[in-house]
Parts: sequence; structure tokens; C-alpha cells
Amino acid sequence: MQTGPRLWINSTPDFVIDQISELPMIRFNQLALLTGIPLILISCIATDSEVLEKPDTRQWLAGDHHIHSQYSVGWDREHNPPAPIIGGDAVYPTPTNALMAKQFGLSWMVTTDHGGPNHSKVNIDMAYPELLQSRIEVPEVIQFYGMELNTPAGDHSSLIIPHTHDEAEVLYKLESGFDKWEAFPPDPSRDTEDKMIEALKVMRSLDSPPVVIANHPSRSAPNYGEYGLYHPAEFRRWNDTAPDVAVGMAGAPGHQAVALSNSPHITDDQMRVRGYYQGFPTMGGFDQMTAQLGGFWDSMLGEGRHWWITANSDSHQHYDEGGVDFWPGEYSKTYVYADKNYASILSGLRAGHVFVTTGHLVSELFVGVTWEKQSASIGEEIMVPAGSKVRVTIRVRDPRSLNPAGDNPRVNRVDLIVGNITGIALDPSTNSNSSTRVLKRFTSQDWVRKGEYITMSETFFVSHSLYVRVRGTNTDELEPEKDPPAENPWQDLWFYSNPVFVNTLLK
Repeated sequence: MQTGPRLWINSTPDFVIDQISELPMIRFNQLALLTGIPLILISCIATDSEVLEKPDTRQWLAGDHHIHSQYSVGWDREHNPPAPIIGGDAVYPTPTNALMAKQFGLSWMVTTDHGGPNHSKVNIDMAYPELLQSRIEVPEVIQFYGMELNTPAGDHSSLIIPHTHDEAEVLYKLESGFDKWEAFPPDPSRDTEDKMIEALKVMRSLDSPPVVIANHPSRSAPNYGEYGLYHPAEFRRWNDTAPDVAVGMAGAPGHQAVALSNSPHITDDQMRVRGYYQGFPTMGGFDQMTAQLGGFWDSMLGEGRHWWITANSDSHQHYDEGGVDFWPGEYSKTYVYADKNYASILSGLRAGHVFVTTGHLVSELFVGVTWEKQSASIGEEIMVPAGSKVRVTIRVRDPRSLNPAGDNPRVNRVDLIVGNITGIALDPSTNSNSSTRVLKRFTSQDWVRKGEYITMSETFFVSHSLYVRVRGTNTDELEPEKDPPAENPWQDLWFYSNPVFVNTLLK
């Protein structure tokens, strides 16, 4: 029996796709944009076991995909090749990170140690056994194996390995083959964009493909829109090559505790910039590629791309122990709507069922788009006839509890943002979407509060394909402003949802 959706093009059966999976390189919502032909879903035939509806047991699970252990090593370069110095870069054993993640409310985490000369051996011989022990010691936290890849032709990226019997061997193969600083002496051929494309092709071909998330994407940018190690065309090429692997970027980078640090190496306030963004600063703690309304992220969503944002700690050493970091979950959280197991969490990340927050501002966020009896939520798509009236409902949990700073921040405003979906950009360096706008700014006068939950909605007509996303803040800023040096991160808090896609069909 067929189990996949069947599609007709131009409302005729001349061309039928029996399985959407036959089009692994093109997302369903992108296919119409690429062809210019409306697609109409006509049937979805389920197996007998799928006919019975199962209750949705998923919940919002907080996590962190960018955490360093003591196996993010330093290097003794008097040896040839350089010898690893355990604890030379990050200082904590993995069980310590897991215990702190548990303390700050995380359900899942990823160990992502830096690579370097022959570091693949450090990972498989030392870091992985410690991870196995940590899973035993802290079973309450789902602990993925991964690394922070020294990305060919780029900056760093979280490489998250699915939980399988051969996870260690898979990471060893990928790190030894593609981390740009793995070889010694350094091999310039490993530091090219084509090498990263080769890596993504290998990753997508695996039985259990990993997930790649670009970290601190604009940390090397000297100014707004003047990118450094990462650039828009690079991310488009990644996403084109392996859309189920290269799924997004960190919207809120780590290293946000610089202003609180007691490190003797930070000698003046000009060094105390959030995220170590020494060129163009973060905006409300978020990278310019995410925070700028109508900027890079909106340009990707305007193509209908599944390009998600996350948040992380980039934890190396805590700010009150000489470092510049928060503990995992202490400040930033990536919430995934999933069941509490490896497969469901990774699937949720891959599918964009994700929202992010800083400072424990919110702990649940539901964004629903409904038309008649159809609905879609964060990371999903809904198809409606052009000219339809849709309703967006936003439900936020604003917890009445103190965060680790001893504050109980309150949501001051929620913004409903929409942008047009117009098709794949002709110029891969595109960095803007002029159609993006704030459709509605909600304040306490516009929502209903019941306990910790606030609910609001907006109804509007849809004449063409668009996406919907939500952000909120505890501040009075209408748009996130550039973060000044020495800013207290606990005073400037934001949350962002990933998008819901609303695709239109001809009536």
C-alpha cells in the first residue's frame, strides 16, 4: 500500500509524484516556486496502523546544541604534530556540563568540542568514553554526541550526530575527513567551500544523517551586511546541497556573559561586548542575520527555505570562574517540540519545531495558523486558496518564577511578523526581504492573560504565499537595537519563533 502523499500538477493526473521523498533536494513549498505551477494535495493514503489517531505527547523541551568540555583542548606546538592539552580551551568534564544543564532546566544537550590537529583521535579515544559515562551519571538529560566543526571556508558549526550504535565512528569519519584544521601540517585544500559541499554530500548520504547548525554566523562581520567567514551565498549553497542536514544558524550566539565576567584578561568595557562580536554588535543579544527585520533570515524565508534559528551558550568556562560564559541553560535556551528521546528531538530540530529565548523570558510558545479546519504550527506549512482569511493565534507562557539572575522578567510586547514568499533569489548573495513587516504589535491591552499564559490573535486575508513568525521582548524597543559594550544581558531579553509557511493555491 502507498503511504506517501500523491500530488497532481495543474489539477490533472498527467504528472503524479507518489512519494514526496522522491524529491529529497526540493522542499514541497519550494517546488511550486521553482516550477511556477501550483501543486494540489489530493490524497494521503495511510497504512492500517496509521489510521488510528495517536495523541500528541510532544512538549517543549529546552536544550543547548553548543557546549564545550575539557576535550576542547589547547595545543602544545613544541611537539610535531601538536600535542593536545586537556582543559586547555574549555575546562569542564562532560558530566559537570550535564549536571549544570539539568540544574538549569535542560532536557537535552550536545557536546561540541573544537577540532584541531588529529583531534578526531581525542574525540573517539577520550571525549566519547566520557560522554558514555555522563549519560549514565545524568540520565535525566538527553546527551547527543557531536563537535564544533572548523567549517571548511567558514567559521564554526555544530555537528550533531544521531544516536546510533556507530555514532562514534560516524563522527570520527566526518571529523577526520572534513574538519579544516584536522590535518597537520595544515592542508589548504581542506579550507574551501567545495570541501564543505563535499562534506554535506557525504552527510546527506548517511543512513542517519546529522544536523549542521552554523554558529555565531556574523561574529567575524566588520559591519552590517559586510560578512566575514560566513556569507549569504554560502548558506544558500549549503541548504541547496543538503536541506535536511544544513538546517540553520544560531540566532542568539553564546559568550553573552562577558559583561559579568571576573576574568583578569578583560581589561576595559570595550572588550565586554555580547558574544565577542567585536565588529558589528549583536542586537538584543541576537546576530544581525536574525535580528534585522527584513534582513538575511527573512530573505531565506522569503524563498520558502527551511532555514531555522537556534540559541546556545557556547559554554567553555563560567563567568564567575574566569570565563565569559553562562552554564548550559542558564541564559539561552533552544526549545524543541518533541518527545523526550533522541530521535524525536533531532527530528524536531531538523523540522524547525523550535523557538528560542534568553533570560528565561518565556517557557512555551505556540503559534498556530488556521484556515477553516486546517492548521499549522511552528516549522509547518499550510496551503490555502488565494484570498482566504487566516487566523494567527499566539499563546505564550510567561512563567511567574525567578530566573538565575533573581529576576522575574515579564513579556512587554509580542510582534507578529509576516513576509512574502516570492521564490528562489536570482542573486545568492541576497541579504534582504523588503516585504517583511510587523503586522501587529501586541501589548497587554491586546492579549488575554490566564495564569502564566497570555493569548492573542489576528485575522487577515492572504492573497499570496507568505510566512509568519513571532518575536517578543521585555523591553520597550520597537526593534532590537545594537548592544552597547558592558550591557547587562539580563536586562535586554527577546524570544523568537521559527516560521509558519502559508502557501496559496489558485481557487
